[in-house]
Amino acid sequence: MPAAPIPVGSPDTILVCVRGNSGSGKSSIARELRRRHGRGCALVEQDYLRRIVLRERDRPGGAAPALIAQTVRFALDHGYHVVLEGIMHSSRYRSMLTGLRDGHRGRSLFCYLDVSLPETLRRHLTRPQATEFTAEDMSSWYATHDVLGWPDELVLPEPTTMEEAVEAIVAAAGLPQTGLDDDLLPIVP
Repeated sequence: MPAAPIPVGSPDTILVCVRGNSGSGKSSIARELRRRHGRGCALVEQDYLRRIVLRERDRPGGAAPALIAQTVRFALDHGYHVVLEGIMHSSRYRSMLTGLRDGHRGRSLFCYLDVSLPETLRRHLTRPQATEFTAEDMSSWYATHDVLGWPDELVLPEPTTMEEAVEAIVAAAGLPQTGLDDDLLPIVP
């Protein structure tokens, strides 16, 4: 029998996970969700933890899933809402994502941006990191319709605009929006 999930967060915390292929728009959506909520919402980016902190390739048996889970758990346990984003292929991340979903005491929403390879390649050309990796790289990473298959998973189709995606996620997750751009406010103790 599998071990019971480790309880995380509180009934008041919200976990939103935005998954999709490279170039699908997940980072832009995640950053906008956090911006609209303001302080009290942590942004956990798979690429930052895996590529920058660990400097690790995304391969089976890597340390990145554990670091991502610990970071999400830490933020939830300290009262933060969390927006987690990344490719997080189901073949390598399903167990970690399932543990977060099943252990979270609050609301959890898992979203998948279902965008075709031609569209992700087109969108990639508009990104700041367009020169960091090639169309061939992106094609090798691409996974068709890599949904988790959970009944409550929110799958957003390709024609969904960023604004529509943000609004759908906010509504489905119940993530409060302050309406303030508090990045302009000074940080005070």
